[in-house]
Amino acid sequence: MTSVAASFSSCFHGESLSSSIFTPSTSCNGVTGRKRFIVFAKRLSGLEEAMRIRKEREQRTSSPIKRRTPLRRLKVSPRLPVPDDILKPPYVSSKILPEIASEFQIHDEEGIARMRAACELAARVLEHAGTLVRPSVTTNEIDKAVHQMIIDAGAYPSPLGYGGFPKSVCTSVNECMCHGIPDSRQLQDGDIINIDVTVYLNGYHGDTSRTYLCGNVDDATKRLVKVTEECLERGIAVCKDGALFRKIGKRISEHAEKFGYGVVERFVGHGVGTVFHSEPLIFHHRNERPGSMVEGQTFTIEPILTLGTTECFTWEDNWTTLTKDGSPAAQFEHTILITKTGAEILTKC
Repeated sequence: MTSVAASFSSCFHGESLSSSIFTPSTSCNGVTGRKRFIVFAKRLSGLEEAMRIRKEREQRTSSPIKRRTPLRRLKVSPRLPVPDDILKPPYVSSKILPEIASEFQIHDEEGIARMRAACELAARVLEHAGTLVRPSVTTNEIDKAVHQMIIDAGAYPSPLGYGGFPKSVCTSVNECMCHGIPDSRQLQDGDIINIDVTVYLNGYHGDTSRTYLCGNVDDATKRLVKVTEECLERGIAVCKDGALFRKIGKRISEHAEKFGYGVVERFVGHGVGTVFHSEPLIFHHRNERPGSMVEGQTFTIEPILTLGTTECFTWEDNWTTLTKDGSPAAQFEHTILITKTGAEILTKC
């Protein structure tokens, strides 16, 4: 669950202008000879280069983006019950959004075994939820299925009651970046939907999400979804004991910029384990944040990419966050364990 929001933004500065002038070259006897052609140019900034690439790709796109009806809030059903014998996280008794814990979550062998179990369950639940994605299915139906599968496994759906969140899973459709609350809206042919599953099993959280295609999705949006998953994979590939956290954002941004996509800065990955959200915060855009990874540490990487602006706004429910221009957004997420030589993806079936 991407419930951590970064409080600052960064920008790239640079000029794409170039100029050329002719200067006379003078021989030793003072006679003007051939003219030299000198070019003065400044390197394109990362942002400007991304904008140039995006414009070129849009001009070549053969399949236009399908115009969708803007999202609106429909009926949200009451929260589903959880059996008394299931272990619940401490925040369930309060509607106040918990603070981000400052401690890194580094596990011993027993902790790693419990993390693996929680993450494996989350991955299986997400896989099942994905099979439900088709036109006419409501996001509320997906929530109900996710809830039932989690409690049948003796676990608790982590989003339920987190800071007052009313449902057991986040379902973010089309222009919804994240934190979509399941309701009575039926999925439409051509939609995309991110399903974000977190489970709390034996005192440990496992957190994962994926963006699914619903029916016949246009080529431009399908490409956005594909590249977003590739960005997650590239971010994970740089992770290992001693690696700098900022390498994740650099690698993700480099790949996204090749296709002209925006990388959302507001929402970040986070440490996860016995606590739902903790340090380190994982920034998916270029940044200079200090800090390096430690063997035995667990955290999420969960980039959000957009076809248009990365600016957003949040509905009055204080959760549902949409792109400001209504353009589609896609997200993928894994919980990973840092090892001596790399990273183990825990949220894989």
